Amino acid sequence: MSPAQPSTCEKGRDGEERAAKYLSEHSFEIIGRNYRMKGGEIDIIAREGESLVFVEVKSLPGGDVETLAGELGPRKRSRIVRTAKYFLMEHPEYESCLIRFDVLALDVPDLEPVYHIRGAFSESGLA
Repeated sequence: MSPAQPSTCEKGRDGEERAAKYLSEHSFEIIGRNYRMKGGEIDIIAREGESLVFVEVKSLPGGDVETLAGELGPRKRSRIVRTAKYFLMEHPEYESCLIRFDVLALDVPDLEPVYHIRGAFSESGLA
């Protein structure tokens, strides 16, 4: 009898745990996780120095860089930016921070196990 395969939700939680650990080990302060509003979610919100960083986590063990770009299409980026703006409205204590959108790609073949793309995109599109 083989062990049960982890569900998509469990894989997602595991990936986000690994991402949060990676960020903490690289001097990021985790502010929040799984921040949600109607129509959007941000996986991790962290602070690095004077920057508030909104982090999208993607686990793509069967993917590549093109798959990653497809996963971060204009619609997805727009949702993340809109959700980040909502977070900032709710949390004026961060109004003086620089804002950045990073991506942590996990388990993409031919890349590091945790591949960190700083400033992966902006409100106007891919960086």
